[in-house]
Amino acid sequence: MTQTSTTTGENTPDWPSRAWFLRPSTWTWFGFGLVLMVYADLAWRRRWMSDDGLIVLRTVRQILAGNGPVFNIGERVETNTSPLWTAILSVLGLVPGVPLEWISVVAGLVFSVAGLFFGLDGARRLYQPLAFHGLAPAGALVVCALPPFRDFATSGLETGLITLWLGGTWWLLVRRVSTMDDLRDWPVALVAGLGPLVRPDLALFSGVALVALLVLLRPGRRHAVGLLAVAAALPLAYQVFRMGYYGLLTPNTALVKEASEANWTRGWAYLIDLFQPYWLLLPVLLLAVAVLTMTSTMDRTFAVLTAVPLVGAVLLSLYVIRVGGDFMHGRMLLPALFCLLLPALALPVTRVNTAFLLAVGIWALVAAGSLRPSYSAEPRAVGVTDERSYWSRATGHEHPILAEDYADHPAMPSTLGAIQGVERPAVLIQDYTTRRWYAYPTDRPYVTVAADSMGALGLLIPLETRLRDGYGLANPFAAHSTSLPDGRTGHQKWLPPVWELANSARLPIAEGGPVRAEDVAAARLALSCPRIVAIDASVRDPLTAGRFADNLIGSFARGSVRFPRVATPPVTCGS
Repeated sequence: MTQTSTTTGENTPDWPSRAWFLRPSTWTWFGFGLVLMVYADLAWRRRWMSDDGLIVLRTVRQILAGNGPVFNIGERVETNTSPLWTAILSVLGLVPGVPLEWISVVAGLVFSVAGLFFGLDGARRLYQPLAFHGLAPAGALVVCALPPFRDFATSGLETGLITLWLGGTWWLLVRRVSTMDDLRDWPVALVAGLGPLVRPDLALFSGVALVALLVLLRPGRRHAVGLLAVAAALPLAYQVFRMGYYGLLTPNTALVKEASEANWTRGWAYLIDLFQPYWLLLPVLLLAVAVLTMTSTMDRTFAVLTAVPLVGAVLLSLYVIRVGGDFMHGRMLLPALFCLLLPALALPVTRVNTAFLLAVGIWALVAAGSLRPSYSAEPRAVGVTDERSYWSRATGHEHPILAEDYADHPAMPSTLGAIQGVERPAVLIQDYTTRRWYAYPTDRPYVTVAADSMGALGLLIPLETRLRDGYGLANPFAAHSTSLPDGRTGHQKWLPPVWELANSARLPIAEGGPVRAEDVAAARLALSCPRIVAIDASVRDPLTAGRFADNLIGSFARGSVRFPRVATPPVTCGS
């Protein structure tokens, strides 16, 4: 980057004579340390574990028990979107005596704070030639002020890992290219390539970062191919494993949420749901103007380095908008927003931009103290939700972290009682009108529970019990069913319990329960369709070399199979 001369900065001969407390770097690091402590404190005050985070931990428990990366024993279904987060928790779970819930919460918090640190230091390195009067952590105040950043710093989901990876990747790129120190090229390529393992859609940011690395380094063809090979090695190895082990090109969650379909209207509404309550456009514009005031003194390297997170933010946000957003307030847009803030997490204090930086600080105080979505006061379980507030109120715990905290949910005692009351293998389904549970005999040597919410329940019941949800996260049949016409975002699938009876219960079905015998018979006939039988085999058959090869080859077409969620004569095998 272009070096600008000055007589007031730390690059001048009289700088060593300054007292330490008069040096701009001292105040820069003081500001960084303060904002990191504030963020850590605010996130800790909002610590919690989401029900979806507990879903991840069921798979971690199965891994630690030697049953493989599955949700149910003997059923190879990838219920977790982030393979790397699952792997990290599995390693940390080896620590004896510490509940997995607490390991997940603390790891998420540490990763979130570390990601913010790397982002701040990346900005410091980026603006080093202009840091005559120190840097102000202006963009970091946005991270501290927004409740979604604080809520999902814990939550048990991979958001903290995403923050760490995005901040760390950008830090490595800035450090390698802007300072040209002794950092080698391959670690940057290796870390940048991990995006698909953090979450599949983050491959977009991986691509942008790797292109920028090649553009700025201008390596020879052989060296460029080597860097791309290093970046692709781990994601490609896991992709082969996914296709052969699970029999799909994507995590099962992509089928459940129909990630290949576009829902722009709902996606734009999700974007507005994040930006409008916090007047978020105001700090974004202020920070953008503050950055623009310095671009006239910067060179091509600066332009490319700032373009990486900006282009990444656009691509990630467009992806989220296209798929229709999410049901958790702000969660899916946080990676894009963090990318957008990376070049402005810390900005040089100059006479021109001081007013803009102060305005961002004032906004941050107002937003942190009073700006909230209207539904935060009365959290709901439909549409977009303030998920933390909902579960805090539903469980009666300010910080619901352990699965036992979720046992205090009003619907949980009857569910646990029904499961604990079964003395022999059976299929348990619930009549959602009366909330009563029914047990049906089965020839399978285990208990199968057809349920909806499955995170806490999955940790509160034995690992040997099969938990198959109507939403399809752990149920391959539901994942391959057609969507509800107006299903809630993230809950587009719902396969009625009659299908679980058709799959697992012993026929004939006794009359008097919540299902009709003819409906069970129609569902069983549908499950005998060759394509559905092949899906079941890809999940349940023993994993031999032949099965692995068949899964791998069939994965290219298997993800497109759909069948009608309601089996009515004449039964069809779907598409």
